[in-house]
Amino acid sequence: MAMTSALDGEIRGGRHHQPVRVYYEDTDFSGVVYHASYLRFMERGRSNYLRLLGADQRALFEEVAKEAPGFAFVVRSMQIDFRKPARMDDVLEIVSTTAELKGASVVLHQQVVRGDELLVEAKVQVAFVSGGRARPIPKPLRIAMQADQDAAAAGTAP
Repeated sequence: MAMTSALDGEIRGGRHHQPVRVYYEDTDFSGVVYHASYLRFMERGRSNYLRLLGADQRALFEEVAKEAPGFAFVVRSMQIDFRKPARMDDVLEIVSTTAELKGASVVLHQQVVRGDELLVEAKVQVAFVSGGRARPIPKPLRIAMQADQDAAAAGTAP
């Protein structure tokens, strides 16, 4: 379990923190992180954030699956600002926070940081779909996301 937690990052004060090391495959010919690699890093952050939501994640997702079989989260829109480059071997942290919880979607604020330095910032709207259509986010998942949003606003751990 400790290994999984380390791989999935951690939630602190309502914010998900995901460490990522930059590898050669993440860079372009000049040794700078290729812009699309940041999208992959942020996807890992979002995926692991959802994985860690709730005290019993497996039970939470099983309950959601009963209400909305074949559910998925899909990126609906993304606004991204590239501020500074990262390079091979840098250790980055992807910080994800629930910014707004809507009926069938959630808006996440994501940052890619190196130490205290902000490299990339994004606003990501993710829609909840089931059966090929947007659906309201099921109650158990909404409650877990709302708890993290409240904790982030208060600056305390959930």
